[in-house]
Amino acid sequence: MPFDGMKSPGRRGWIAAGVGVPALLVTALLTGLALTPGTEPVANRAAPVTVPTPSEVDQSPEESVLPAAPAPPGLPVVTYDPAPGGFPADPATMDTTPLTEGLHPTRKIAAYDAPGGRPLAFLAPTINGVEVTMPIADRRSGWTAVLLPSANRTLAWLPPGGYTVVPLRDQIVVERRVHRLTWYRAGKAVRTWEVSLGQRGQETPLGRTFILGRTPPPEDVYGGVDIYALGSIPDDLDAVPAGLRGAHIGVHTWYHDGELGENTTNGCIRLTRSGQRELLAEVRPGSSVVVVEELPTPPPTA
Repeated sequence: MPFDGMKSPGRRGWIAAGVGVPALLVTALLTGLALTPGTEPVANRAAPVTVPTPSEVDQSPEESVLPAAPAPPGLPVVTYDPAPGGFPADPATMDTTPLTEGLHPTRKIAAYDAPGGRPLAFLAPTINGVEVTMPIADRRSGWTAVLLPSANRTLAWLPPGGYTVVPLRDQIVVERRVHRLTWYRAGKAVRTWEVSLGQRGQETPLGRTFILGRTPPPEDVYGGVDIYALGSIPDDLDAVPAGLRGAHIGVHTWYHDGELGENTTNGCIRLTRSGQRELLAEVRPGSSVVVVEELPTPPPTA
């Protein structure tokens, strides 16, 4: 699931940090989350808000909800594999304004290319058993736009009904040029860490994404600390080693800190063990992550 690799000490060849999507997703992400549903700190749990259907909302003519075209039952379902095409680009993908609400489907719901537009795929409550919460990026004409899983810099539009909304208090901002990761809470910088990022040709993708879920480390090189898999995937799917094809970008630690501040990964974001443990303890899945070249002003924690 995480998208990274290196020559293993004492071994030849690549360690597939993602191990390929099917194997790692099933054995690591799914098992880890399914067996440890209480890993999220109690303080981070928020009561979901059920979104009413259009009939339950008093609409004025100016606020009427655009109707949703029926979704054909044969549409694909968004999974851990790259999402279907046709969805719109995120027009504010480089915006570091915190996204403070997340959307969790309570049933399979259709995702559209615009409010009142074409249905292109289904979003399910889980991806292979792991609950999915997507940051809300926009609202228009009674519809809600979320960051699309398994895609880069892409939105999906959802009509009302079939989901709950939860508050999101945390955000992670990564600056590629200065190799810096900053954790924000309620818009204020809390901690900053130096990180390693993607090497040439496998750069860490720019733009807004989110924490999709967590998984136990599949190899000793991860330093024994769980990994956060993001909703983003490599920008160039063919540029990565064969053993990492199909994996997502991840946030994780490494067995040593000697490459911090360098571009040495296959696209992932590496930080210290202590930093990763703190993020795992404090930042819930669904929280937004924004990768930029550099912030106009360094955070006060830098």
